[in-house]
Amino acid sequence: MRRLVDLSVVTRHTPSEATPVTVELLDHVTGATVLGLTPEDFPDGMAISNETVTLTTHTGTHMDAPLHYGPLSGGAPAKSIDQVPLEWCVGPGVRLDVRQVPPGEGITVEHLRAALRAAGHTLRPGDIVLLWTGADALWGEAEYLTKYPGLTGEGTAFLVESGVRVIGIDAWGLDRPMRSMIDDYRRTGDRKALWPAHVYGRTREYLQLEKLAQLAALPAPTGFTVVCFPVAVAGAGAGWTRVVALLDDEDPHAR
Repeated sequence: MRRLVDLSVVTRHTPSEATPVTVELLDHVTGATVLGLTPEDFPDGMAISNETVTLTTHTGTHMDAPLHYGPLSGGAPAKSIDQVPLEWCVGPGVRLDVRQVPPGEGITVEHLRAALRAAGHTLRPGDIVLLWTGADALWGEAEYLTKYPGLTGEGTAFLVESGVRVIGIDAWGLDRPMRSMIDDYRRTGDRKALWPAHVYGRTREYLQLEKLAQLAALPAPTGFTVVCFPVAVAGAGAGWTRVVALLDDEDPHAR
């Protein structure tokens, strides 16, 4: 028996989004007048509705394409979200528990190795890695924007060079919070402090899934398939994505 676990947040206006989301409703009554008809012309006295939504491609659960990181990846033109191979968007899921990393701190290679040991897993090409920080508990609050750890550049390289094409996180972004990175840059003058996980994508192409949720609902670190097809926005660096885990639960009637 196959079970689905939705790993996405609901796209809506919330203090957890850095930019506003607006939804303008064309209701069932007004929908008729737009068509030059009246509601009474339709069955049940109602036409059909529509919505006009204003948001960014990084709103809600979404996938970052290589083009988001820079114009080139590995010396070749970076893929936009509509150019991402669909084959990359389905694969064995690996949930890595990094909840011990404090907010604002970096998820290092050692953190990843320890999480892999705890999961009893060795990374394989095509694995989709989901970083479990627990930050999704803050979804709906302003703290969600600032209270989470982020992947280091070295950690990103470790995963991608192990064959991982997709890295997800249950937080606002894959890198550390903006304020943490900018403060480090201003203190040290080191440009490598700024968005190192994203910038690594200029060396090797990979995809990010940001604003995941419900990783705690997965029964184990492995043994599930992740499906994460992005909306193909032409020429864009990101696209909204419904991320789902497919689990093959044991059928209790099969015994």
